[in-house]
Amino acid sequence: MTTITTRTVEYQADNLTMVGHLALPAGAGRRPAVLIGPEGVGLSDVERRRAEALAELGYVAFAFDLHGGRYLGDPDDMLARCMPLLADPERLRGIGHAALDVLRAEPRADLDRTAAVGYGTGGAVALELGRAGVDLRAIATVNALTTGRPGEAARIRCPVWAGVGSEDPIMPPAQRDAFTAEMEAAGVDWRLVVYGGALHAFHHPPVDHTVRPGVGYHPRHARRAWRDVVALLAECLPVTD
Repeated sequence: MTTITTRTVEYQADNLTMVGHLALPAGAGRRPAVLIGPEGVGLSDVERRRAEALAELGYVAFAFDLHGGRYLGDPDDMLARCMPLLADPERLRGIGHAALDVLRAEPRADLDRTAAVGYGTGGAVALELGRAGVDLRAIATVNALTTGRPGEAARIRCPVWAGVGSEDPIMPPAQRDAFTAEMEAAGVDWRLVVYGGALHAFHHPPVDHTVRPGVGYHPRHARRAWRDVVALLAECLPVTD
């Protein structure tokens, strides 16, 4: 395991003081940079560990915040915050752009080689950055088959990988079809992986609070989805010395 460094970064977005987690790989040279967006509950140690795992692979990784340093374990609180966000692409983009600014301020980040990885609401942020025309090398999402405003997907200039559980009631087959139709119509290089028997947020380890119906951890598919994300990054943003 390589030696990495981490630090907490406070920054402004959506009229809130966000608290993100930056992880830097060993060495001193510039490296590809990856944004990591959390599920609707907000930034937790799960995303912080993923940022650190990517740093160990040689990436500059920034796990961004959604809720001003809060973790919304109550499903009603989470929905009250996230549903207006998901209905407002400009707010999602603003959150994403603010996180990108943190990466742009990091001297070790190679700004010509940047990707966005997101889960749930964080995945919607990643997709909206693509629809806004941000120069990304790859977008990866899990549980985030959101569709955008008509025609804007044509601005996506990189491969898009999406993963979803086959039994996810929040992202049902009709939502999958709408998402893939949008990607196909826009000429995007897209892939969708459906993980059999998995629910919503199947990638997220169990939590000690109430969750929405249809949410559940699937450890085998969680490992597979992580490997798929890492493979996409290796394809589109290879780490070279």
